[in-house]
Amino acid sequence: MALSESKIPPDAQHYLVCGSKDCEKNYQFYCNDCHQPMCEQCRDEHQKNKKTKIHEVASYRERKRQIPVEKCKIHPTKEIDLLCEVCRIPICSKCTGTKEHRGHVFTDLEMVFNEKVTLFHKEIAKIQDYLNPTSQDLKTEIARDVTAIKEIMEDIRASMKAEADAVKKVVDAVMSDNIEQVDKTEQSLLQTLNEQGLEIDDYSNYLNSLIKTLYSYLSPSNIQQLSFALKLENLFIRPIPETSKTVPPVFSAGQYSKEDVAKLLGKMTFPITKAKGRKIEFMEKVYLKLKPIREHAYRKHEREKCDVKQTLFQSLSVAKIREWTVLGVENALHISLDKSFRLWVSDSRGSLVRTDLNRNQYLRIRSSGGCEGYHTITTDGELLYTDRDKNVIKRVTKHNEIIEFINTGDWEALSVHYSKINGDIFVGLRKVRKGYVIRYNKTGKEIQNIQIDKKRQKLYDIPHYITENMNGNICVSDYGKEAVVVVDKLGQHRFSYTGQVSGFGPYGISTGVLGHILVCDSVSNTIHLLDQDGQFLSQLFTEEQGIEHPRSVCVDNENNLWVGQLTNTVTVYKFTQ
Repeated sequence: MALSESKIPPDAQHYLVCGSKDCEKNYQFYCNDCHQPMCEQCRDEHQKNKKTKIHEVASYRERKRQIPVEKCKIHPTKEIDLLCEVCRIPICSKCTGTKEHRGHVFTDLEMVFNEKVTLFHKEIAKIQDYLNPTSQDLKTEIARDVTAIKEIMEDIRASMKAEADAVKKVVDAVMSDNIEQVDKTEQSLLQTLNEQGLEIDDYSNYLNSLIKTLYSYLSPSNIQQLSFALKLENLFIRPIPETSKTVPPVFSAGQYSKEDVAKLLGKMTFPITKAKGRKIEFMEKVYLKLKPIREHAYRKHEREKCDVKQTLFQSLSVAKIREWTVLGVENALHISLDKSFRLWVSDSRGSLVRTDLNRNQYLRIRSSGGCEGYHTITTDGELLYTDRDKNVIKRVTKHNEIIEFINTGDWEALSVHYSKINGDIFVGLRKVRKGYVIRYNKTGKEIQNIQIDKKRQKLYDIPHYITENMNGNICVSDYGKEAVVVVDKLGQHRFSYTGQVSGFGPYGISTGVLGHILVCDSVSNTIHLLDQDGQFLSQLFTEEQGIEHPRSVCVDNENNLWVGQLTNTVTVYKFTQ
């Protein structure tokens, strides 16, 4: 049984039965004059018929809609078929001569109806193809933001609690020192008073002894004792020993306010940036995407876009700004740079030194690291570095105190990176040719474990250099995989870059302010420049540019490149067009 046309949605595929008598085929065409659906065969017969060959036959989707049949209330014998343009109401042909519509302009109601139907179909298509999907995408994005905000706020709570615990520890330490000082002071004062008491006891004993002696002189028992008493002219009695009252200490209560404590604990602030509007793709772009594109044309477009990118970046060159020798290391296999352009440089033999642009060596550490990116600098200027022998991450404070910060269990800690986005710490770990990356918050609590992709395949072998891109992607230089492995901030695998020719030996890795990825290649002895989606853009530092063996790269806030080699030379470059 065929469906009633009123029950069919306007965007449905139409398989209604042909309107010709005794024909049960599905119709595809429509006679706008007869308002009758028809199949292909009936259409041909309809157009051959002398009476109907002048009729307008169109495809069903392009048909003219038949207006509802309704009698005029003023002229019941006439059907409403016109629209008064002045009054904007439907009327019949006889109404045009009445006083209310005299001199007005009239339009065929069916034509107006079809124009509106066409317009409504366009609006329906716009809603279904653009507005509704776009709003659903925004809803999905908002839901992701809700999850992200909850995670961020939970991290803030954890950080606040950690700060409070740290302050409590400091308070407890200070209180313990103060109590210890009170105990020592009390012991000293009591010792002084006890000594004075003993001295008075000795004096009392002396007096008692003297009294006994004098009493013996009063009634002598023998001649010798009497003769001694007669000879005694001046009797000397020792004076009372001098003693002094102790002055007890006074406790002065600390002067602090709630605001002072709040400064110690830190507070939550908002960045000085305005909230950006959510990105909504223009409708024109959406409709362009909806148009069918042949596969070879799409590939040609992508290839041309790639060629434009490569041409642009191949025209880039680098200019040397500064170069100096770092004392205390044999080579520069990893560089960590702070805001004051003081840097830590490590070599392949475990030497880790802090120096500045004037070659002043401030500190040297013997570490267990080698050809890895095993150190990083926090925004507070403290150094974090891995101890592979003890499987711990150590922290060097501003006062050059080295403390154990994170224990990695039975996994060997290879690389470490401090996030400038949120203060998280990424650590590359390895055990028996299996590797993974762990994200810790700034208090050292594990919050993410990245090890396998969606197909349950391992992502890493030897994650020996690690960094983070401006979009939150985690970029790992994996010498075992011979690839740069990139995952998003949720740990989902995005892409792996394996070089341009056979053989790729990734070493130091860094990202720029534009989201570009730079990785040193020990095979071609160049630095590969990629965009944030892993598309190869260019090779930097060929032999003609004076760099023979780049092994480490670091990008500062001004987008300058700091490059370390197999020698103990560090060179700074800037991009030029």
